[in-house]
Amino acid sequence: MFKINDYVVYGSNGVCQIEDIEMMSLKNQELEYYILSPVYNSRMTIKIPVNNNKILMRELMSKSEVRNLIEGISRNETIEIEDSRKRAQEYRDIIKRGNAEDIIKVINSIKLEENEKISLGKKLNKTDEDIMIIARKQLYQEVAIVLGINIDDVGDYIKNNI
Repeated sequence: MFKINDYVVYGSNGVCQIEDIEMMSLKNQELEYYILSPVYNSRMTIKIPVNNNKILMRELMSKSEVRNLIEGISRNETIEIEDSRKRAQEYRDIIKRGNAEDIIKVINSIKLEENEKISLGKKLNKTDEDIMIIARKQLYQEVAIVLGINIDDVGDYIKNNI
């Protein structure tokens, strides 16, 4: 169980801080809820049952895990699914699960697709662009919080430490 002030990754909402843990009534039943505040969206509050199994909530990586993750980016692992709809859905599912190594595979896969399209004089499709933005946002938020750097500096930090 997480504690007040812990940072967590909550689904595709990214890094959140647990502001409170409180009891709430729902359908004549008292349930314990985490009150989450997304770190990079101060206008939002999320209330989630402590025993929720539908959306993954996990603790942040350690500094050494982040450093190892960044060093591993150069392996350029990708996800290969031919059907674009199935591929986009798999990318979204990966982001919801919040596993940073898999999110890097999504980013690498979309970047590879983008490079191929550019070589043909084409642009990346809107769906992949949107997924890339969400994937980078989620990854960069966690790296920024764990390493104590500005989120705008994460891209350069990653490039300099691969």
